[in-house]
Amino acid sequence: MPNENQKIIQPRVQTPVPCARQPLAATRLPDDLLCEHVQRVAIAGAVGAGLWLFGLVMDGLVMPATLGTKPPMMMLIVDVLGVLFSAGLFAFIRHSSYASQLKADVGLMFMVANAAAVALINTQARSLTIATMGGHVSWMTIVILVGSMILPTTPRKMLAVALFSASMDPFGVWIAHLRGLAVPSMTDAFVIFMPNYACAIVAILPSHVLQRIGRRLRQAQEMGSYHLVELLGRGGMGEVWRAEHRLLARAAAIKLVRPELLGASTEASARTMLRRFEREAQATAALSSPHTIRIFDFGVTSDRTFYYVMELLSGRDLESLVREFGPVPAERALYLLSQVCHSLADAHARGLVHRDVTPANIYTCRMGLEYDFVKVLDFGLVKFNDPGVMETTLMTGPHVTTGTPAFMAPEIITNEGAVDERADVYALGCVAYYLLTGQLVFEADTPMKMFLQHMQAAPIPPSMRSELRIPREVDELVLACLEKEPSKRPQNAEEVMRMIRRCRSAQGWDGDSARAWWQTNLSELTGALTVADAAPVERTERLLVA
Repeated sequence: MPNENQKIIQPRVQTPVPCARQPLAATRLPDDLLCEHVQRVAIAGAVGAGLWLFGLVMDGLVMPATLGTKPPMMMLIVDVLGVLFSAGLFAFIRHSSYASQLKADVGLMFMVANAAAVALINTQARSLTIATMGGHVSWMTIVILVGSMILPTTPRKMLAVALFSASMDPFGVWIAHLRGLAVPSMTDAFVIFMPNYACAIVAILPSHVLQRIGRRLRQAQEMGSYHLVELLGRGGMGEVWRAEHRLLARAAAIKLVRPELLGASTEASARTMLRRFEREAQATAALSSPHTIRIFDFGVTSDRTFYYVMELLSGRDLESLVREFGPVPAERALYLLSQVCHSLADAHARGLVHRDVTPANIYTCRMGLEYDFVKVLDFGLVKFNDPGVMETTLMTGPHVTTGTPAFMAPEIITNEGAVDERADVYALGCVAYYLLTGQLVFEADTPMKMFLQHMQAAPIPPSMRSELRIPREVDELVLACLEKEPSKRPQNAEEVMRMIRRCRSAQGWDGDSARAWWQTNLSELTGALTVADAAPVERTERLLVA
């Protein structure tokens, strides 16, 4: 447990934000919501192009053939311009690199242009009988209502655009009056076009709803002192986001976990899970090894979503490292494993067992001027092996098998006896095997078959399954960790670390070797460090979502 000099992280509990007038900055929609709605504007442009094309065919071909009347040339020009402008809107939004807000404003212009075109067609179509328009509702109402439901903007801006669009019909009547055509009186015109203005008032409702959703989304994205920026991954237990501290401009990774995903179906079970989650966060924060992922904060949102705030790493997890570059030389494998042992030894000394040591949970990264700096992630399955210290923690209840099948010790599979540090030692052996050979210790097409092999089959020495040279001492180290009987293995990670340091092969890789490898294979991460490097290259950001 943490000593008096170690900070205990207390969970933050976010309370719902009361309804109040939002500051000006809060009126802007979140970028992800704005981007999603802008894509709908592109669809509206495509639909608009189709409708205007349909109108052009009807006015230019069908009506002359069936009614024997030729439409005014202006109507055909408006139809053609409608097709071109609508198609142009679709192309602009789909293929241009301009900001989403600018695209949304162009969408408002599209709405006004359509309103002007409808008004022009109204006056052209009824130029001889415009005084009898009272029996019809203008298509302007459709333009206003559809635009209000599609275009992402503020209620105030939508009201202004909708009123301007609604006024296009009266403006068209005024133009007709100037042309000497018969037009309704001012009172009749007010009654005729009342539906336009009624729809303009109604148009603010969708914008108001959208802005309220955006405000709630923005509030949901605020985790303690951090703001969610970008989704990095999604898995069975939740999501991992890249986040930034609002005051320090420090990048971080936030893991979100909803209680229902972990089996908490009632309020009482959710509270119990929160307490367990809190203890695990505090236990992980108490670990002092530099090779353990750092936890900055922990809390629960108003909708009962748990979150960890962790340091954001730049590099590769060992699983993707081997998948991308192949097995690593024995000397580098020992260099990496020694650091893993440092993290686990710290946990073991405090009575903690990780229980899910896998290549995907081990990260090699650039840390300042150091390369191949290892971080052990995801102590989410951590268990206290001393029942007197703390009760069983999250996801490690009695009679529950947890972990990754390819890296599980036999005693975890059989659930016989206490699971202690030696289960992590077995998993270390599996990780070492994967690093050296690029293959799992045992291959099987179902978890059950793999379980049986872990319990019964003897592993083949790594040197017999790799084209790389693997010294005998490394074979012996790995096979010692993979002993079926826990008492025959090294008893904890510290003992494995001492064994690694005694290997002559461990001297063949150092910081200079690591830097040279990174400069050759991950050159994008070896440049000069600046403040901007707080946000690592996108393709290197990855945290395990269990």
